[in-house]
Amino acid sequence: MRLYAAFKRCAAQRDRLRGRLRHPQRPAPFPILIPRVPGTDGQLKTQQHFVEFFTKSLPKWAVQWQNSTDKTPATGNSDIPFQNLIMRREPPWTKPGQANYLTLVAHYDSKIEPTGFIGATDSAAPCAMLMHVARALDPYLTQMYDEMVALGELGGTVPMDMGLQILLLDGEEAFKSWTDTDSLYGARSLAKEWENTFNPAMSHYKNPLEQISVFVLLDLLGSAEPKVPSYFQSTHWAYKAMADVEKRMRDLGILETKPKIPFLNDVNKSPQMFGRSGIGDDHVPFMMKGVNILHMIPSPFPDVWHKMEDDGEHLDMPTVRDWTRIVTAFTMEWLDAMEVMPEEGA
Repeated sequence: MRLYAAFKRCAAQRDRLRGRLRHPQRPAPFPILIPRVPGTDGQLKTQQHFVEFFTKSLPKWAVQWQNSTDKTPATGNSDIPFQNLIMRREPPWTKPGQANYLTLVAHYDSKIEPTGFIGATDSAAPCAMLMHVARALDPYLTQMYDEMVALGELGGTVPMDMGLQILLLDGEEAFKSWTDTDSLYGARSLAKEWENTFNPAMSHYKNPLEQISVFVLLDLLGSAEPKVPSYFQSTHWAYKAMADVEKRMRDLGILETKPKIPFLNDVNKSPQMFGRSGIGDDHVPFMMKGVNILHMIPSPFPDVWHKMEDDGEHLDMPTVRDWTRIVTAFTMEWLDAMEVMPEEGA
């Protein structure tokens, strides 16, 4: 069921859901608004925050680590640890290699220079948005999966076997200057490992990369008046779906911001206008292995990009909350979670 229809299904449900999206529990990047350079105490504190959030608040989510080490131009012969976090919520009937995942992604590391750089838009705020999405969707997914089990609908088709996967990636930032080898440390390691990790024989998907339906990467979000283009023709349909969510939410008065143009303003892009995206980001190692990418990064970049001013004080919180609402509603529609309303107290 589409978002609009879900709002209109009945007044009580409409008002409850509208209230949840209009006044969500605030995405709180503040515990991770600290320097988060790989191999430092700030990185460890950030990891602990993520793990505690999911294990204590969302115990039905599976939490996994993917670890690697690498040398960097700034650290000589010393190996630096890079630790990706993988959170999944999938239908309880799925076997290994059966589920397909809408995959929401952000990087949690911060630049080593300038000293003390925080990176609120880059990407503490996107990480907080994804944590909120997980928390907001969890009761819907629980009820949806429980109802399907009760009805004997135990999967076997792509729509029934959809799950949600959140990747919080390490080592996106360069240590000296951006090159193919000094950047994307965590993403490169994870994409390579998943390419060479094979699911059991007779699985629907050969490896974890094939289980990614769309790789939705959030980056540099949290400044006012963002303009996010559609970067890839192969996922322009998904871009238009998210833009449609934004439009309907604005029409319903759910969003706080009043931008001059919509955040997602590239819906009428013609096929001839698409070229290879020149933006280097965590999607690249996955895109090179055939994964569909929806890149949610503004162009132009925020004025605070890679500056000390990219901190909590310079976040535009109405924009942060609106991005959270948009991504949450998009994800709900993707998973058909709008079909159910959590029971009171769930």
